[in-house]
Amino acid sequence: MKKQVAAFLLMTATLGSVGGLARADQQMTPAEHRRLFLKGAELWPVYCNQCHNARPPSEKAPVEWNAIIMHMRTLGNIPPDDAQALLEYLKSGH
Repeated sequence: MKKQVAAFLLMTATLGSVGGLARADQQMTPAEHRRLFLKGAELWPVYCNQCHNARPPSEKAPVEWNAIIMHMRTLGNIPPDDAQALLEYLKSGH
């Protein structure tokens, strides 16, 4: 029972965080999108390229990139601002 409660709480927290990223994306100006994209391009080799090859953005739907970033943020101990920039980079293409 404790494992089920823990899993539910983790899922709820993750979905809430992913939803927050999606809402933030809708409120950004084009200049903010560009700034985050450029920052994400700089951060991708720092956080991602150590273990992953570059992926075409079309490989995943935007909602899938949200879930992947949330998962990798936990595994890679990525700060929230850096995760947002990486998400913008992955969703916008490279």
